[in-house]
Amino acid sequence: MDHHPLEGMWYVPLVSAMVECIIEDDEIIVLQKQLGEWDNLNHLIVCKKTSEAAIIDPFSGKYWLDICQKNNWKLNQVWLSHTHWDHSKGVSELEDCEIWAHELEFERGWNGPSSHIWQHPPNTSASHKLGNLTFAIHCTPGHSPGHTTIIGHGFVNSGDCLFLGRCGRTDLFGGDIDSQRRSLIYLKEKLQEIPKNWLVLPGHQYPLQDGTNPTFLSVEQLLVGNEALMAVDDDDKWNGLNFLAFDDNMAEKARRQRAMNQ
Repeated sequence: MDHHPLEGMWYVPLVSAMVECIIEDDEIIVLQKQLGEWDNLNHLIVCKKTSEAAIIDPFSGKYWLDICQKNNWKLNQVWLSHTHWDHSKGVSELEDCEIWAHELEFERGWNGPSSHIWQHPPNTSASHKLGNLTFAIHCTPGHSPGHTTIIGHGFVNSGDCLFLGRCGRTDLFGGDIDSQRRSLIYLKEKLQEIPKNWLVLPGHQYPLQDGTNPTFLSVEQLLVGNEALMAVDDDDKWNGLNFLAFDDNMAEKARRQRAMNQ
């Protein structure tokens, strides 16, 4: 096992599965894999004491079922940061699992399957267990109405609320720019409270301004380099961000959806 450059974390190559183990200690294993044409980053969380596992935003259910079977892990939970198709595509192959999403996702037309729902208000958290592990599920709307960010045991899974260099767009159906700003202010405060060497795991991989293209950063690195977090406290900087909305087919589809629901 080779020591990871970020102190306290370890890198374990699983060559046969072509998946990276980015965190491992006595309690937890966290695997990361990029799947699909949208550069989706999937994350498998394993409780080492009980061998119970949860997959966050599965692009492929079969892929993660195979990984768990090969390692004798019990995949029994699915956690959806939000319900856009590229984050919930693999759910149909995992209907024997508990499928968790926030109830506010129904506002954007999500109709499941989701056998369990989180119900806490925006910019608050709820406690959630996987085996012997406990995580904080933070409701962070803006990219979608019921987006969640998961924090605990060495990592922050930020989905499409917060990428490594910027944040998610707010112009899709169910998105809201003001909610996104409030969520980022809330998350910035939470990030400042946790250990600086914890890893931030986004829902997609995008290049940073310096040309690098990592799949995770430490909390410390994110806080000093993320454009969105650095802009949230300044109206001019926030309004000048060029990644909150785009003129593309997805934006046009969202405009049609909003018109149909008025």
